[in-house]
Amino acid sequence: MLQIRWHSRAGQGAVTGAKALADVMARTGKYVQAYSVYGAEKRGAPMTAYDKIDDKPILDHSKWMRPDYVLVIDPSLVFQEEIVNNTTDDTVFIVTTHMDKEDLLNVAKHLQGKKVYVIDAIKISQEEIGRAIPNTPMLGAFVKISGIIPFEDFLVSIKDILSKFPQKIIDGNLRAIKRAYEEVK
Repeated sequence: MLQIRWHSRAGQGAVTGAKALADVMARTGKYVQAYSVYGAEKRGAPMTAYDKIDDKPILDHSKWMRPDYVLVIDPSLVFQEEIVNNTTDDTVFIVTTHMDKEDLLNVAKHLQGKKVYVIDAIKISQEEIGRAIPNTPMLGAFVKISGIIPFEDFLVSIKDILSKFPQKIIDGNLRAIKRAYEEVK
């Protein structure tokens, strides 16, 4: 089972991102779960969201997991050591930050020795969507790093999922996804 944990602040789109990823993967025939855990339910409060993806039915509905991927979509949360809780040596971290990887690892010592990729998903979302909602750029980075689904197939599904929004929003999100896919390091 593939397990993904998202760390963000309420309002940054982690819940929507987790649900969108689950929706895309369900369309490929996978069994999925997407859910979240909130503290104080207000914009800006730290929160986590989760995805579970498998080829067979998922019977475990708990939030406990040993994530294969940890997506940190708020740059300030990378300094909280909780992001490494219950991870393994094989867990991959995708972090939104304006710093390059070496600078990040020098200040976030708990990530040293981990598999870390960086992307400035907030900058990308501001430039392409017009708002600091970094969930779709993080999805683009995740698809690139994980190889979970061919990128073109992902784009077709995510475009359909976004079809309820105005075309301007769809286009901005697709540009953000493509940029993140290309820029993740």
